[in-house]
Amino acid sequence: MRYLTGFAIIAAVALTVGTARAEGDPALGKTVFNKCAACHSIKDGENKIGPSLHGVVGRPSHSIENFSYSEPMKAYNVTWDASTLDHYLADPRGVVQGTKMIFVGLKKDEDRANVIAYLETLK
Repeated sequence: MRYLTGFAIIAAVALTVGTARAEGDPALGKTVFNKCAACHSIKDGENKIGPSLHGVVGRPSHSIENFSYSEPMKAYNVTWDASTLDHYLADPRGVVQGTKMIFVGLKKDEDRANVIAYLETLK
């Protein structure tokens, strides 16, 4: 019985941590996004070195028609949601080997959650 209680506590903590991470803070994410702003615009239709991230959440990858994606990115067929963005932003070059994106990624879970929360506001 004691084992089950301990397990239940661990499971509850894990669920709480996972939920907190997924919720992120858009205001903090806007600040973290400054690392991305040199290459990515948040304006609809305005590309820089990287494609515009306006409306990126819910959008298929490599879907901006007037942007020249690398062949590896063209082969990476996902819809950008919190999970795919989290995975990609942790290590862009590791996830899509051969991508033109030279950014090393956002290593902190909290930074990724916050940036994703901010990106979700760009509609």
